Amino acid sequence: MRSEAPPLLPIFRTRAQGEILALVLQDPDQEWTVSDLARATEVPLTTAQSEITRLESGALLSSRKVGRTRLVRANKANPATAPLAQVVLLTFGPRPVIANAFANLGAQRVIIFGSWAARLLGEPGPAPTDVDVLVVGDGISRTALYAAAESAQARLGRQVNPILRSTGAWAEPGKDPLIDEILRSPRVDVTNPPTRTSVAS
Repeated sequence: MRSEAPPLLPIFRTRAQGEILALVLQDPDQEWTVSDLARATEVPLTTAQSEITRLESGALLSSRKVGRTRLVRANKANPATAPLAQVVLLTFGPRPVIANAFANLGAQRVIIFGSWAARLLGEPGPAPTDVDVLVVGDGISRTALYAAAESAQARLGRQVNPILRSTGAWAEPGKDPLIDEILRSPRVDVTNPPTRTSVAS
């Protein structure tokens, strides 16, 4: 059971609290069951219930009952919800989850690009439905790559799309249109977290 304050953002009581907020606030219109949130954050159901109750009492989350199922969502009426979402997702959202899930591949670089990176770095647009991840390295097993993506996907509640490129391809971006595009677009390098987000100039 995770009961210690998370070191990256110790304003939260527990890591579970931050992770639940990250999942719920990443898409304010989505509803989650308590069981889904417990499973995604890898905490006991009773822990998830307690954290959700605390967050609801603070007007950050709201819930409704459908039969015996409790559906949880962000409380968009609270003016603190939007700015809090930015802070929570920086700490508990795709960046740390991807960094953790892909850490043991032996990759030279792991970079989040696409719509999630663009939203994180302030570009307007619809809420991203997936996370695109570029993995740069040699000798990386595709089986291990897809297993890492599935692990991250289970934690984030959204699809994770991994793309593998060799270190040689990364070194010569002009020969690979995708790498060239990524270098010209918003991207988040999670190779050595907590590295700051970066955008190509």
